[in-house]
Amino acid sequence: MTMIASPAARRRMPVAVGVCLLSFTAFWAAQRAAHVSMIDLMVYRAEGAAVRAGGDLYALRATAARLPTTYPPFAALLFTPLPLLDTALLRPLVTAGNLALLVVFVRLSLKLVGHTRVETAWWLSAPAVWCEPVWTTLRYGQINLLLAVLVLWDLTRRPPGGHDRWTGVGLGLAAAVKLTPALFPVYLLVTGVVARLGGGRGGPWLRHARGAAVAFAGATLLAAAVLPYDSWRFWTDMVFRPSRAGHAEETANQALRGLLARLLHTPDPGALWAACAAVVAALGLAVAVRAELRGRRAWAVCACAVTALLISPVSWTHHWVWCVPVVLLLWTRRRRAAAVGTLLVFCSYAPWWVPHGKGRPELHLGCGALALSAVYGATGALFLALARTSLPRSGGEVRVRP
Repeated sequence: MTMIASPAARRRMPVAVGVCLLSFTAFWAAQRAAHVSMIDLMVYRAEGAAVRAGGDLYALRATAARLPTTYPPFAALLFTPLPLLDTALLRPLVTAGNLALLVVFVRLSLKLVGHTRVETAWWLSAPAVWCEPVWTTLRYGQINLLLAVLVLWDLTRRPPGGHDRWTGVGLGLAAAVKLTPALFPVYLLVTGVVARLGGGRGGPWLRHARGAAVAFAGATLLAAAVLPYDSWRFWTDMVFRPSRAGHAEETANQALRGLLARLLHTPDPGALWAACAAVVAALGLAVAVRAELRGRRAWAVCACAVTALLISPVSWTHHWVWCVPVVLLLWTRRRRAAAVGTLLVFCSYAPWWVPHGKGRPELHLGCGALALSAVYGATGALFLALARTSLPRSGGEVRVRP
């Protein structure tokens, strides 16, 4: 049935769009005043140029910072059009694209939590652009919003149990570009297996996971056909070298590995991190799967996203754009204090208050600085604990049987 907007809603929409565009304009001016480098975009452009020239992708060192290539080869294929544009034109185009993706991301986040009013996405995008993960994503010219949109588009297109030929494509492509989103198909797979073991119909979740696996395999095989040498190097060597992305102890690394490196004053927490990551992965997936089986997809998706960020070897602050749906979920589920606290954390820019830069001062932080350097990861862990307590107990469980 087609919904007809009321006259009041039609009047609100231009105001919401205007406020959002005003905020975006101020944001754009602030970024220009800050002389942002969009350094990651320049790395992507160099990767695209290397592919076009037939160069060694994983020997590349781009920009004055000599940053390496860290994504799978399929990402470099997507970057091949970038060298065709001059950097003076590329920067504003990518900034505008990321701002548009932010609105889409907020809209999909609202859809995830069950809010259907369209103009709300514009109202919320206006302040969301100023939170640190979003600001830094645009500052570096990063692709976090694109990947998050692919994931949420896939997981909100249909209700749990819905299926068509596009099911799983967004998840698979996101994982082929960057490995962190690969935990989403894993959560769907585990949900399907648990549902079947419990006597339910796990087929819809298993089909969704299979669709993601097929899309991931197709993209990866395409990259292997075009870039066989680079694909071999990545999947047999580079994927096992997390240090290529940067020093583990950098304050911008809000993954569990970064927290442990700073806490233990060591550049490599090694086996301890692997053990802790395995425990967090199991606990986080358990929360996500339990939420999914109880029909709480919003809790499941956010729990899976936070778990992926915690267990990844490196989760820079700009990877935490998932704070947007987390805050919306907490607010709409009447966890107002938690929502406000989470919002303040991700708008505080607190990790950047910690000594960082040359000389690797993060290896010698005191107690106060250590606490500030762990705020995103700690907030993520607290969210998982809250998600676990927010789910129905087994006695009152209503299991979803799609």
